[in-house]
Amino acid sequence: MKKPDFWSSATAFYISAVGAAVGLGSIWRFPYLAGTSGGGAFILIFTLALLLIAVPLLVAEFAIGRQARCNAPRAAGVVAEQSGLSRRWSAIGVLGSIAAFWIASYYTVIAGWVLAYAWKCARGQLDHQSHAAVAALRQAFLADPVQMAAWHLAFLACVALVSARGVNRGIELANRIRAPALLILLCILVGYSLQVGDVRRGLEFAFGLHWAQVSPQVVLAAIGQAFFATGVGMAMMIAYGQYVSAGTSLLRSALIVAGSILLVSLLASLLVFPLVFRYGMNPAQGITLVFDVLPTVFAEMPGGRLLGTLFFVLLVFAAFTPTIAILEPIIAWLIERWHLMRGVAVFTTAVAAWLLGLASMLSFNLWSHHYPLDFVSRYSGQTVFDISDDIASNMLLPVGALLTSVFVGWLVARPIVATQMQESGDSARTLCIALLRYLCPIAIAIVLVTALF
Repeated sequence: MKKPDFWSSATAFYISAVGAAVGLGSIWRFPYLAGTSGGGAFILIFTLALLLIAVPLLVAEFAIGRQARCNAPRAAGVVAEQSGLSRRWSAIGVLGSIAAFWIASYYTVIAGWVLAYAWKCARGQLDHQSHAAVAALRQAFLADPVQMAAWHLAFLACVALVSARGVNRGIELANRIRAPALLILLCILVGYSLQVGDVRRGLEFAFGLHWAQVSPQVVLAAIGQAFFATGVGMAMMIAYGQYVSAGTSLLRSALIVAGSILLVSLLASLLVFPLVFRYGMNPAQGITLVFDVLPTVFAEMPGGRLLGTLFFVLLVFAAFTPTIAILEPIIAWLIERWHLMRGVAVFTTAVAAWLLGLASMLSFNLWSHHYPLDFVSRYSGQTVFDISDDIASNMLLPVGALLTSVFVGWLVARPIVATQMQESGDSARTLCIALLRYLCPIAIAIVLVTALF
């Protein structure tokens, strides 16, 4: 019988869990949301959402994985059976795995852009270009499906090569390298930004307490960012939880993940906005902030080629280990259910993600005017990419998170919960369960209803 995989140490698990959660959303999505949604006020709400909603859900997912010791699609069903409940609760892992795989298909399309821009910056293609020229380069890239598909495939191939090496020699090692590399690159870029950028305007935009901008929609956006940033509902933390040995504190792990997300998000804001204001660009640009505004800044500044290359390499690192984690639930399922060798399971999953991702990739060129669900008012005028993001992120993830909070908070046998949280103090365990029972379901339900209607 094959020896089960485990993280080599608690520290290895912490690093890998952080590597799964800290991704592109923390580095470009968070700064944009914070700057346009109340600055420091948004950050405070986001921090509370991390601590009171995301952390308990992370603990719940880790606990399901460690208790079941099996692939994510089966895990909740196994725990349910141990608690005298129906195995139909495996729907938690099934939904999460479907959502994760779907998200991976278009998340890696964006990661392919990042990899392409790192190469373009390194070659000097953005040197001394005007804003119009940089925008034209982006449009030309998006209009070329062959080039986009090639970079998408290249990114997935890199992920597959690492994942195929297994938990210790692949996933764990990649996270041990990625964690310090990402932090070092981020600190170097932040230091440069604070030295040459418009620090006063950048800090005021990102961190000023603009309570007048806070609305119910902003609160929901902060909660949604906490979901998105931590990856709850994607089953990847259930998958990682199955490799955690007894004695590792799940609550401490969740707090480390939340703290790392907050740290990287704040550093990313320190990096982006002083530079944006220094060069007179518009900070409220969403995704084009990364592929249009910042490349223009790098094109104009001294040493821009090096700094731009470092920035996009930073984003490659940010996308890399979360993608490994997102694909892990499906890979583990293929290994256990169909008895495939890990390399074969990884190759199969990566190819399937690439093929599914082609539909999202074509949404930016050949299918840019193809609206498959135009007859549905909610999806009128939306491409495959838009529809995929809405269904996976705004529907499947919240449903999975809601089921998880109810399952662990109310239904799982108390001795199982106590065993999985035995490394934490009684008061911390009681608070975590209370949050899973009351606050988490209410908050998730509000987010879900708002997203749907």
